[in-house]
Amino acid sequence: MQHYDLVILGAGSGNMLLNDELAHLRTAVVEADRFGGTCLNRGCIPSKMYVLAADAIEDARAAARLGVHATVERADWQAIRDRIFRRIDPLHDGALDYRRKNGVHVYTTEARFVAPKVLQVGTEQITADTFVIAVGSRPVVPDIPGLDTVPFHTSDTVMRIDEVPASMAVIGGGFIAAEFGHVFGAFGTGITIVTRGPRLLTREDEQISARFTELASRRHRVLLEADITSVERRGDGVALTVNCPDGEHSVEAAMLLVSAGRRPNTDRLDAAAGGLELDAHGHIVTDRAYRTSVPGIWALGDVANHFQLKHMANAESRIVRHNMLHPQDQRTLPHSLAPHAVFTSPQIASVGLTEQEARNRKIDYLASVRDYADTAYGWALEDTTSFVKMLADPRDRMLLGAHIIGPQAATLIQPLIQAMTLGLTVDQIGRDVLYIHPALTEVVEQALLAL
Repeated sequence: MQHYDLVILGAGSGNMLLNDELAHLRTAVVEADRFGGTCLNRGCIPSKMYVLAADAIEDARAAARLGVHATVERADWQAIRDRIFRRIDPLHDGALDYRRKNGVHVYTTEARFVAPKVLQVGTEQITADTFVIAVGSRPVVPDIPGLDTVPFHTSDTVMRIDEVPASMAVIGGGFIAAEFGHVFGAFGTGITIVTRGPRLLTREDEQISARFTELASRRHRVLLEADITSVERRGDGVALTVNCPDGEHSVEAAMLLVSAGRRPNTDRLDAAAGGLELDAHGHIVTDRAYRTSVPGIWALGDVANHFQLKHMANAESRIVRHNMLHPQDQRTLPHSLAPHAVFTSPQIASVGLTEQEARNRKIDYLASVRDYADTAYGWALEDTTSFVKMLADPRDRMLLGAHIIGPQAATLIQPLIQAMTLGLTVDQIGRDVLYIHPALTEVVEQALLAL
């Protein structure tokens, strides 16, 4: 039985844990799939590279509103796909070789706990003084009659297909559905989105969610409050029978994309056998320093929280490294904010409380909404649908939340994230800072001044 100082389970953000400070430890990394995890291989990075291509297609087609008459001659899916994965795929072998050349033992087989701090890896068992669990999550496949009898894709597989389908049915109304609806819609696929919710992106602020649902419904067929009663093969494609408030609908498509959320990989790891406490959703329970119920075992990323955000997992990795090395100086993330963006069309970004959360929690707030069209750059864009929304505490004048839908949303929100993190008041960030005219950031300034 091999014994290590440190075993890291998962080579996504877990692999980022290792640096010169930990070089003195006898270390093993266990990764049955590919180094880089979901983000690099089948998540954030390749999907955003597709989004960039989709944005270019949409921008060309929409340029007529500016007096620029452009057409898209051809969108070469295979060339775009190959450009993306020819850059991404070699990174696994490079990372694997780098770790091994630097004395890290790498196991490339499935692993599971057989006892606290005892791991079965293939045919052998290993132990360690310290474990860091960062095994991530995977797509949920819902229990829908007939789904197991038809071919379908998830976000894990859909980016590597050979041809763009003529039509696609998308199960789910969250960020994966929104992003891939944008991508495939731009490439010419007819999209039908089927979701149980009353709107798309229901976790966003309700005004953002409503506006996005309205805009998506102009581009796609959108079925809301939908119950899928059956899925079956139909020719070379699939057929869904869907019950909605207005009656039964039939959805036929050449391809089916299941985007019904993600689940932590704790079951594959047999975390319970390792003595690890799990919450009701299967996530490993940790304290704010990312210590689990078993001393010497830490957990981070999708396996330990509900955010499913790479930037959160990276920050957690830095915290865990520090806490492992400095047991008398335990750190936590310096704030509770979890900003995010949805790279769809239009782009969406959010941080802090939504208006419905503030109401439900009976938190006093003031709200401000400012349209892009109220700014000079918004005029230049001929934008009629984008806006910035902010919530603030009327007593201490601090921002409670910020929500943006429109071009550059993920960039525009960053100074607001910094302000909330650093404890700046609305007055300080609205009046004491100069905003460049006529940049799009003026819409942020105007929303702050309105507050």
